[in-house]
Amino acid sequence: MSLQGGLSIERMCMLARVSRAGFYRWLTAEAPREEEMEVRAAIHEVALERRGRYGYRRVSAELRRRGMVVNRKRVARLMREDNLLAVQPRAWVQTTDSSHELTVYLNLAARMRLTGINQLWVADITYIRLRAEFVYLAVVLDAWSRKVVGWELGRTLAAELPIAALNKAITERKPPPGLVHHSDRGVQYACREYVRLLEGHGILPSMSRPANPYDNASCESFMRTLKREEIYANAYRDLEELRAHIEEFIEHYYNRCRLHSALGYLPPEEFEQKAAGSSLSGQAGAYGAAGMSFFRHGEIYRWDNQPGPEHGEPNRSGSPAHPIDESLTSYSLAGCSPAVPASASLAIDYPQGEVTP
Repeated sequence: MSLQGGLSIERMCMLARVSRAGFYRWLTAEAPREEEMEVRAAIHEVALERRGRYGYRRVSAELRRRGMVVNRKRVARLMREDNLLAVQPRAWVQTTDSSHELTVYLNLAARMRLTGINQLWVADITYIRLRAEFVYLAVVLDAWSRKVVGWELGRTLAAELPIAALNKAITERKPPPGLVHHSDRGVQYACREYVRLLEGHGILPSMSRPANPYDNASCESFMRTLKREEIYANAYRDLEELRAHIEEFIEHYYNRCRLHSALGYLPPEEFEQKAAGSSLSGQAGAYGAAGMSFFRHGEIYRWDNQPGPEHGEPNRSGSPAHPIDESLTSYSLAGCSPAVPASASLAIDYPQGEVTP
């Protein structure tokens, strides 16, 4: 027991006719308030570092990365009280023009199971409104790590814009043949120049079906993040100022610093580095081969609508007339193209006024 001027705390409590428990409660009465101020200061620090882009979930994750364990609800309450909540999104506007007679390719991305980088890239285009004009941004993401591998900003929606973004991605990553490039059915991605560039580097084109953007969701999510955390939070004089801000956002913030919930709250570059390190140690890493199934993940339907034998697993017996075969193909999308049956085609051509069976 510590001494106070020669007297122990127990002796002083006895002389003052107070309990030791009451003394300790009085001694620590201000500690919760001091701890809350520390939490507020840490939240303000993260919010300022991220320029108000983080919501309470990512602020909580960043605090945990710094060794501070805080409940999400508490962080949300403190951010609300201090007016630190992130900028809210605006309404979505459709910009894809898929009314064309160009070749529409099969959706390969829906059946891929990714295990590393340069197996599946996703691409999209969005518009950005300046004071006196509209400009357009084309991006290419690695679907496995969510890293932006190529982007281009311009005043036109012509094919030159996504072609420039794709060229940057190819120069940056140098992907092996067999990479799948997935996009919507926009005319920019279906045009001859774009497809010729893909084929020249051994890249397989893949496109979404009408009103089915789920396989391109990671790119759509990036566009939403860009607009909510950068575009809507600033005003730009001209295209060059916007270009500088987007470059800083993508290259220095999104790829290197921003915590991504789909990656276990890691930035894309850190996620790739950790995966590369695990591959060197003999674990599944960033340079494995992608698998492919003839069914969407979680969409193996049961003919009898009965639950599976264990924990709701799907019934794998299939229909008596149409048995289900869920075996995965053994080829590597990172190194070669899939073996296609003679009756199948990687491209579907839809002439005007005619539907191909």
